[in-house]
Amino acid sequence: MSTLPPCPQCQSGYTYEDGAQWICPECGHEWSADAAAAGDEEARVVKDANGNLLQDGDSVTVIKDLKVKGSSLVVKVGTKVRNIRLVDGDHDIDCRIDGIGAMKLKSEFVRKA
Repeated sequence: MSTLPPCPQCQSGYTYEDGAQWICPECGHEWSADAAAAGDEEARVVKDANGNLLQDGDSVTVIKDLKVKGSSLVVKVGTKVRNIRLVDGDHDIDCRIDGIGAMKLKSEFVRKA
C-alpha cells in the first residue's frame, strides 16, 4: 500500500489519487504529483517592507503603529523585535515583544534592523 502525502491546504491525511492528480475529499483541493515534488524543493522566501530577505533569529523594527487585536495596546513605530521565527500562514513572523508578549506580525510592516 502506498502512502500519499497530506493535503497542502488543510493537512488532511485522507487524500486519494485520481490519475495524475491528488485530491483531498475534505477541502476539495486538487494538485499534481509533479507540483508537490517541486514545492518541496523550493525554500520559503520572506521579505521585509524594503525587500530584504528575512531569516529565523533576525532582528526587525516595526515601521507602522500596529493595534493589538482584542486589546487597547499599540505596538509603536520603531519598536525593535529580536529573535524572530518565520512561520507559515497570513502572518509571517512569530515573535515576543517586550511589554506586550507573544505576537504574530506580517513581514510587510517590519524592516530588517
